[in-house]
Order: sequence, then structure tokens, then C-alpha cells
Amino acid sequence: MNYLSKYPIKNKTVLLRCDFNVPVKNNQITDDSKIVKSLETIKFLLQNNNRIILLSHFGRVKAESDKQNNSLFIVFEELKKYIDLEFVENPLNLDKVKNTSEKHCFLVENTRYTDVPEKRESANDLDLANYWASFADVFVIDAFASLHRVHSSTAGISKYLPTYIGFLVERELENLKLLIEISSRPFVVIMGGAKVDDKIQIIEGLLNRCDKLILTGGILNTFLKVSGRNIGDSLVCKDEKILESVKKILNNSQEKIYFTNKFIVKRSDSIEEVDLDQIQDGDIIYDNIIHIKEIIKDSEIIFLNGTCGVFEENVYAKGTLNLLENLSNCNAKIIAGGGDTVSAISIFGYENNFDYLSSGGGATLEYVAYGKLKALDWINSTK
Repeated sequence: MNYLSKYPIKNKTVLLRCDFNVPVKNNQITDDSKIVKSLETIKFLLQNNNRIILLSHFGRVKAESDKQNNSLFIVFEELKKYIDLEFVENPLNLDKVKNTSEKHCFLVENTRYTDVPEKRESANDLDLANYWASFADVFVIDAFASLHRVHSSTAGISKYLPTYIGFLVERELENLKLLIEISSRPFVVIMGGAKVDDKIQIIEGLLNRCDKLILTGGILNTFLKVSGRNIGDSLVCKDEKILESVKKILNNSQEKIYFTNKFIVKRSDSIEEVDLDQIQDGDIIYDNIIHIKEIIKDSEIIFLNGTCGVFEENVYAKGTLNLLENLSNCNAKIIAGGGDTVSAISIFGYENNFDYLSSGGGATLEYVAYGKLKALDWINSTK
């Protein structure tokens, strides 16, 4: 596949797929890093006299009622701070982009609007992909955080247009090589997050590649529950198939899996720091404190994905702060990925203590676990 950095595109109409799926709270973007990281490719294309049609998904759109709260207009307002552009209100009507001058930029409404009333975008509907492609000469994929999904806008368009990789994706692939090639060991993975439900296969993939897996956050709750520990009323997976898979993972890889013995729980009207064997019925785990100095002491490479708890609330931030402090004082090369992970690192001021911060969540996890990304594989298979 061609890289934009090696094949500069000039005087074309470019369909540029970015990932603007940024976090929003109270109608405010809380982390604009995905937008900022996309600007290098956008500005490069504009400087080379190209007309740009920006595509991105935003949130989950499964019903008509979901559209109101998942409009990309909020991203449009943010992007206007950096570049001149127009908003296209309907992803199924791009006539607005015709007959405009070069060096013009459009942001098209949420591609997932086309998943209602029937799935089109997320089913990689090629008619939809062809419709979008009909407005452009070239397709540039720069949405690293979406490359684990074979959708019309991440993959399908490439069937109809010459396809290039943008600067953001190129940088991700280059920096994540460290976790793919694993030239030195031990390789340690620290994995947190709220739920284990959609991460079983990822955990299995990571265990096949890493030397140690440290579990934290809500994911740990299910592993503790399966191993017969009392976790009170804490968030836990209840799907029998997933619980059976967790049991197999514990049986097959117990020597690789590590976790904490210290938890911060909400108990009635108080917040307590307790050992694992002190957790009572009714307690809710909101944070856990990992003493990882000994585990990571000889590590060469560390991958962090996830936090220890609800770090956004000060009373439950101790575990995540402790983890970041420990990592900042170790000699290993450290890469972090995932929206919450990178947000926590930024909020607590540890950006300069990591070798690389990936813009991907699920995409980064899949790439590290398996060394490939579904959308890129699909694109390469059609060329």
C-alpha cells in the first residue's frame, strides 16, 4: 500500500477517512487529541491544492433516536478553529461538494447515520462505498483507531479509488513495531478497562505473545469472581460462555497472570482501602492499587491499555496514579493505547514519561495481539 508521505497527492479531490470519535461530556469535547493528530494530513493535502471530503463515524447509531446525540457537528465546530471548512448534513447527499474550488474542505455528517434503518456503513455496503467514492479521485485512510473494523468508509471505498495511508496511520504502524516485533524481552502487558466481555480473544492473543499479563480495572473483577473470590456487588460479567472462557484462560496461563491485592471499595456510605480477602458482600470495587515494581523490574517492553479504576473521581484515582508513577520510574520502553488510558496520562501529566501514546483503543489492542488490522487486510486483498 502507498504512503502519502512518499506519493504526494496534488490537485485532486480526496476522500479522507479520519477518526473523529472524540469523547464528549456536557456537550463539550473533553479530549481533542484525535482531531489535532489528524491535522498534519489535512493541512498537507490542502497545501497541495486538494479538495478534501472528510469522513468519520461518531458514537453508536443503532436507531433514529441515536442520531440527535451523535452528530459530527460538534467536531465541525472544533475543526473550524484550525481550518476553513463546510459541513455536509447528510452522508447520503454529497452534491454540495461538487463545483467547488480547490483547497476546500468538507466534513460529512456521521457515516454511521447510514446504519439506520438498515446497516450499510458497518456492514461494508459496497454500493455505499461506491457512492462516496464517486465524488473523489483518491482515498486516504488516516483513521488508525477504526482500522479493526471493515466498514464502507474504512475499507470499502478502497475498491473504487487509488488508496494511500495518511501520516497518522503511518506513524502508528511505525511506533507500534516495537510491540509487534518484540526484539527484546520480557514483554509485559498491563490491561485494565471496565468490562471483559468483548476482550476475551484479545486477552488470549496477548497471552500468546507476552511474558506477563497484569490485570486491573473492572476486567479483573471477572477473573477474581471465576477464581472463587468475593468481589461484593462490583461490576462483573455474567455471560456463562465468557465466564467459561475466563476459567480456561486461568487454567492455561495462570503463571503469566498477575494482579493486585489492594482495592478501594465503596462500603455503605464510606470509601475503604482493603485487601482482597477483606472484601465484603455489598462492597463495590472502584479502584485497585497495583504494586508492580517487582513484576516490571526486569522488563524491556511494556504495553499499557486501561486504567485501574474510575480515575476521573479523585477518591478513585489512587490506583491509576500509583501505576503511572511506577511506570514513569522504570527503564523499560513503554507504549500506551486506549482513549481512557491516554486521557489519564494527560490529566495526570505523564505524557513525557511514555515512549509513545497510541490514538487507537480496540485497534491498538488488536494490532498488538495479532499483528494485523482487519481493514488494512481487506484493502490489501482487493489490490
